[in-house]
Amino acid sequence: MPLRIVIDCRHAKDFGIGTYIRNLVHALAQIDRDNRYVLVTGKDALPDFAGLPPNFEAAVYSRRDTDPLDHLAFPLFLRRFSADLVHIPLNVVSLAMPRPYVVTVHDLSSLMFEPSSRSRGFRLYQVRRGLRRADKVIVVSAATRRNVEDLFGVPGDRIRQVYNAPDPKFLDQPPASAHAGGPEAHSVELRRTLDRYQIHYPFLLYAGAILPQKNIPRLVEAFAVVRGELDAHPAYKDLRLIIIGDEISKYPAVRRAVIQTRVENAVRFLGFVPFETLRMFYEAAAAFVFPSLYEGFGMPPLEAMASGTPVVTSNVSSLPEVVGDAAVLVNPENVFDIARGIREVLVNDDLRASLIRKGFQQARRFSWEATSRQVMDVYQEVGGARSPRR
Repeated sequence: MPLRIVIDCRHAKDFGIGTYIRNLVHALAQIDRDNRYVLVTGKDALPDFAGLPPNFEAAVYSRRDTDPLDHLAFPLFLRRFSADLVHIPLNVVSLAMPRPYVVTVHDLSSLMFEPSSRSRGFRLYQVRRGLRRADKVIVVSAATRRNVEDLFGVPGDRIRQVYNAPDPKFLDQPPASAHAGGPEAHSVELRRTLDRYQIHYPFLLYAGAILPQKNIPRLVEAFAVVRGELDAHPAYKDLRLIIIGDEISKYPAVRRAVIQTRVENAVRFLGFVPFETLRMFYEAAAAFVFPSLYEGFGMPPLEAMASGTPVVTSNVSSLPEVVGDAAVLVNPENVFDIARGIREVLVNDDLRASLIRKGFQQARRFSWEATSRQVMDVYQEVGGARSPRR
C-alpha cells in the first residue's frame, strides 16, 4: 500500500538546508510515483515545488519552527494529513511531534561551538528529545553519525547514513549559461561576470557561512603568509582572497584578522551572490580553500571540484571522507599548514592537474538519485511498519 509522507519544507529557501530539501524533493519526484507526498512550506517557497507529479501536493503553513507556539501548532496542523510518517529535514523537532517521524541531522555545530547559555540548554534538550524519539535518524556522514551516537545516545540501529550530493547544476557540463552558445559563449559570460566585480587578478576562493567553526581568521592569516611568499611569483604576485557568504560586519574576529595581517586591500567580502555567479567564481578561482574546524558533510568542496577547481580543506570531521584523495588536506588549527597546502596547489602544476582530474571524479560519486533512493528506503522501513490505514 502506498505511504502518505509529509516533508517539512519550511526551510526550502535557506542556504544549505534549503539545497538539501529542494534537491531531495525533486529527486524523489523522479523515482517515486506511488507514495503520496505532502510538502509543508511557506508561500514564498511554492515556486520551488512547481511542476511536480500529481502524487506531490503542497500545504501552506506560515509559522516558523523558531516560534515557541510551533511546538503545539505544527503537530496539530499535521493531524489533517493522517500521515504514515513525517520527515523533519533538520534537527529541530517540535516537542509534541507525533510519531512516527524521521529526522535528518546535517551537523551539530550550533550546539558544539555556541557558548553555554539558557537558550543553548533548551536547544540541547530539544535536539536530544527529538532524536531519541525519532523512529529513524538520517545522518549525512560517518562523522555526524559518531556525534549523534556519542552526544545523544541514539542507538546505532536507528541511524541511517545517507550522503548528500552537490546540486545537479554543478554537475552539468557545460554549465547552463553555455548551453545556447557553447563553450565560447560561456567564456565570454565568465569574463563579463569577473569584469562586473572588477576582478582582474588571480584569487583564492572561500564560499559559505562565516561562523566561528568555519575558521575564517586563520584562513586570512594563511593567505597573508602565502601572499608574502609569492610576492615575486610571475603568476601570483597579485594574489587575492575572495570570500562569498555573510557580510564581514557581523564578525569582528574576521575584521581583526584582516587588519592585523595588513591585507585589507587584498581580501574582498562579496556577501551572497546568485547561483550562476557563484559557479563562475568557483570556475575562475586559482584554488578553493575551506579550512573548517567542523562539517557535518561539507558541500562547498564538492561544488568546487565539480567546477574544475583544486581544493585545500581540513583533515578533520567529515571532510576527509567527503573529498577522499581529491584534495590537499591540512591541519585547520595550524596557519602555516594551511599556507603550505595553498602554496602547493598554486605552484605544483602536476598536483593541480591531478586534483582537478580526481575532483571531477569525486564529485560524481555523489548523486541525488542515490540519496533519494536511500531516503525512500528509510520511509518504507518506518512507514511500512505501521498497520494499513483504515
